Amino acid sequence: MNRYEPLFYFITMERYEYPLLYYRYSHDAVLGFLVGAGLQVLEKDLNDLKSVMATYLQKQYKKNGYFPGWHLENASLKSVEINLRPSFSDDNVQYAMVESLPVKVYALTGHREGGAIECYLPWLNEHFVCFEPAQLDTLLQHTASMALRRMAPEQIFRLRSYDKPGLDKIVLRVNTNKLRAWGDTGFERSYPVLEQLTEQMPLRRPKAAGAPALPETAWEMDETVADVAERIAQTRANVLLVGHPGAGKSTVLLSALRKITKSRQAPGSLTFWRMMSQRMVAGAKYLGEWQQTCEALIEELESASGLLWVPDMAQLIVSGGSSPEDSVAAFMLSFLQQGRLQMIGEATPQELDSMRRMLPGFTECFQVVYVPELPEKKVQSILEKYAALAAQQLKINIKPEALAVAYRILNRYYPYEQFPGKGIRFLSRCLNEALIRGADNIDKQDVVDTFVQQTGFPPLFLRDDMPIQQEELRGFFQHRIKGQHEAIDRLCQIVKVFKAGLNNPHKPIATLLFAGPTGVGKTAAAKALADYFFGKGRSQTPLVRLDMSEFQFPWQVSRLIGEGREPGQLVREIRERPFSVLLLDEIEKADDSIFDALLTTLDEGMLSDALGRVTNFRNSIIIMTTNLGSGGPSIVGFNAGASQEDATRAAIKGRFRPEFVNRIDDVVVFQPLGKEDIKRIAAKEMEEFAQREGLVSKGIRLSASERVIDHLAETGFDPVYGARPLQRALERIVADPVAAWLLANPEQRNIALQLDYTGKLEISVL
Repeated sequence: MNRYEPLFYFITMERYEYPLLYYRYSHDAVLGFLVGAGLQVLEKDLNDLKSVMATYLQKQYKKNGYFPGWHLENASLKSVEINLRPSFSDDNVQYAMVESLPVKVYALTGHREGGAIECYLPWLNEHFVCFEPAQLDTLLQHTASMALRRMAPEQIFRLRSYDKPGLDKIVLRVNTNKLRAWGDTGFERSYPVLEQLTEQMPLRRPKAAGAPALPETAWEMDETVADVAERIAQTRANVLLVGHPGAGKSTVLLSALRKITKSRQAPGSLTFWRMMSQRMVAGAKYLGEWQQTCEALIEELESASGLLWVPDMAQLIVSGGSSPEDSVAAFMLSFLQQGRLQMIGEATPQELDSMRRMLPGFTECFQVVYVPELPEKKVQSILEKYAALAAQQLKINIKPEALAVAYRILNRYYPYEQFPGKGIRFLSRCLNEALIRGADNIDKQDVVDTFVQQTGFPPLFLRDDMPIQQEELRGFFQHRIKGQHEAIDRLCQIVKVFKAGLNNPHKPIATLLFAGPTGVGKTAAAKALADYFFGKGRSQTPLVRLDMSEFQFPWQVSRLIGEGREPGQLVREIRERPFSVLLLDEIEKADDSIFDALLTTLDEGMLSDALGRVTNFRNSIIIMTTNLGSGGPSIVGFNAGASQEDATRAAIKGRFRPEFVNRIDDVVVFQPLGKEDIKRIAAKEMEEFAQREGLVSKGIRLSASERVIDHLAETGFDPVYGARPLQRALERIVADPVAAWLLANPEQRNIALQLDYTGKLEISVL
């Protein structure tokens, strides 16, 4: 029907019949299944059951303007008996019963419009449509057999105990003697589910004043846009755009939809609706609710001549159910095959491979269009066009040298994303910063400043005209790390290699194993490296720390990596902070399955989940710590020397498999601390204590005598725990008396305090 024809909908009284399956759960309880609505209710008798369900359906009609579910004619109950041998697996060994068991399965069938037969297996939660009546029994036998084979033995025995269900129906009547829709000369048609879950495309809301200029067309991709537009509008195909992040998939689809809308290529009144996959199942509270919502969505799309755009198509396969076979994608499959639903979507090549492996029938419904990586010349052209658009709309001039610097920086530090996406997003951020500052130009320094703010990188890494200062570099780490000359040398070397641009771009920046006794500075070294690499101007700490003693069992790998649609702790942290130091503390305590899961991450800097979604570690430094080989106490004033280092390296080789150790760039052995090292650490802790808020806010300058430092070093060092108890000693010996003095002298401000130790802490005003 043409959208320019007036539409009148005058309906008087509609009658709906819902088949109701019920089962006598106990002598005073009846369990009912409202077929098609996904509703299960337990009541004391059949009359109460029907009353509750009818009330629920009336409320749904009042809320949404329609009744959910199927409307079958001539519903009847069928049964089929399946012989099978229940089995289960344990540690990759399959166990099966010796004899076969007969299992009776009941199914509800009924006719739908067009003559097809719909079949629902309530106890198995299965459903199919049969277009040839002669094939109904065969399809029923096959569907029941496949469902039973996926069930555990205890579920099958429970199913055999069920009695035959009863069949009844709920009849509803609704007075709809009112105008529901009017054509272009009157009211617009209402789509409550579409309006709740989707947004109509192209967006019609006005652009906010002063917002960054975003391109409306896919520059340099005209052929791909034309191809996609023709597939969507002329052949009415389901289209899946496949490309790496940043390749321009969304922009191509948006440009194709605009082209269709502008030229009116599509027959009839084709409309476009965009939906993120998680919205389909968000808020679903009871069994069958999202299925009901999905079916209502498809019905409204049919009514609106609508096409559904899902940007995260792969997510549909892991949304809704516990497996791909009962997911949202599986539910939509029959509608796609019948031509009742037209979809377009996006996926990466890895996600496409996973979709084909997990639910091949769903992927086969789509025509795949690949969005290739653009050559450098076209990328430069797109960035120049974007700069021209910004100058036209925002009156902000992005200088050519700024574009060149942006391209060079993004090309090096974001190799896992493609142009033009990463370039457009970064330049949009630069424009945001310029708008906030009220600037009308963006030069190369502005580009560097924005990148520093985004990543925490110091300008030293981004500017070729800034040479590295060897003494300054070493002094930074010597101030933070005491008594570990080998570790300082290694950290300085990592900085130099990265500054020279000689690090492997297809691996993490560095992968290190810090070994040595507790309390000798392994964690302090990781923090120092994090602050130097990624701590410039960042409010959030660039150190991601995970205690690997929390992952001592094989099943905990899913909590670390993730499973299904839920990312694990490691994935969440790195996606949030891709420029960071990842500290895996006490790595030797983790289960071996954790090491296997980390192999690809250490080797290639990538971690892929079951759906093909990639988490990138190539802008991270991975540091693992271990106490292996240092079971003896740290002895003040003595260096265990080569014997201890050899014992540590031997213990590491004994604990980890060669393929894991070979993926580590270097093992840095931390030596036991001496007395002078402990004193230097105590002096550093006192310097940091003097900068605490309670002192700085009152303008109090704090200094400590040598006797205070000596007493802290002696009290805060333990032969077993190294310098770790020093913090507790500082709180007890210094913080408590100073706090008591401040509370007793609240009027004292802008003064200098001298601390001395003569059997107790002495505090005097200078």
